[in-house]
Amino acid sequence: MINVRRFAAFLVVPIFLVASFTLFANGAKESASGTSTGSQKSATPITIRISTTSVASDWHTKALQVFKDYIDKNSPAGSFDVQIYAGSSLIPASAEFAAVQRNSIQMVYVSAQDLVQHGMTDLLPLTAGYVVKSPAELTAIWKSSLGEKWAAQIGQKFQLHVLGELYLGTRELDLRTTKHINTPADLAGLKLRMPPSQAWVFLGKALGATPTPVAFSELYLALQTGTVDGQDNPLPTDKAAKFYEVTKQIVMTNHLVDGLLMVVNDQTWNSMTPEQQKVVQAAADQAIAYNNSNRIKEEQGLVEFFRSKGLQVYSPDVAAFRKHVLDAYLNDPISKQWPPNIIQELDAIPVPAEGN
Repeated sequence: MINVRRFAAFLVVPIFLVASFTLFANGAKESASGTSTGSQKSATPITIRISTTSVASDWHTKALQVFKDYIDKNSPAGSFDVQIYAGSSLIPASAEFAAVQRNSIQMVYVSAQDLVQHGMTDLLPLTAGYVVKSPAELTAIWKSSLGEKWAAQIGQKFQLHVLGELYLGTRELDLRTTKHINTPADLAGLKLRMPPSQAWVFLGKALGATPTPVAFSELYLALQTGTVDGQDNPLPTDKAAKFYEVTKQIVMTNHLVDGLLMVVNDQTWNSMTPEQQKVVQAAADQAIAYNNSNRIKEEQGLVEFFRSKGLQVYSPDVAAFRKHVLDAYLNDPISKQWPPNIIQELDAIPVPAEGN
């Protein structure tokens, strides 16, 4: 006679094992399905926080909007989160370089002066007055094999990926005084605001003035109160920042053809797929072309704008300024830090005709 209890127990064990196996298999299938879905769709967008000292109306800030719009249009929804902070609204200019390196922000504009201040002395010639002679020459330098070598050095030394060079403008003197300026001797004793770095301060001295470091965000007030007697910036920057409201003359010294590099930190760049990198590079190219064409066009027509605002605008003895400035550099130990034969190497780089 069959023992009912033993028979029931005999049936329960295999049923339990079958049920357990079925649950395990289904759970594994659901887990694998979930993992597969996560790999196909990015959980979070790549955040690119951009800090710039330029004000909202500046072409450099507008170019960043071009950059953002291109990425948003040419990437799947949710791939990127591009955030633009103009006018040093996120962090002060003095903190930008360190912030982009530690990934507090992901992208900035950096100047040759910034990079020199942090030890890249190969770029010192680009910070010297009257070395680069035109916007086209500056662009040609950064697109040459020399520029590519410098970009690679920036990557190795600072973990920053160079997306391209933007034209900042040709720097002129903008003064709150009415004294006529013809030669460097006329600037003796004049407190000329310069950005706070050694390369900028040296340029101020080379021009014949007394350099006074002031952050860009504080410059309008410094001019208004007489903390400084003048400043040097490209004409589009003077207009965007409304310095014409607190100055009386612009002296067209043309002493520095200036540019900025658009850089993104390696941590962010390397987190992108090759396809995403292509989109970001194309966005940078669009932004740079937008900035350069608009900035050059505006710069050419601004003399009359400033005259309409009541400022005197005139050219001094530029040859005297050029000689004084270049002599100051070449007769100072600072030029011993320049790469050997760098002036000859720069002069040998082919420069396309303006507008090509």
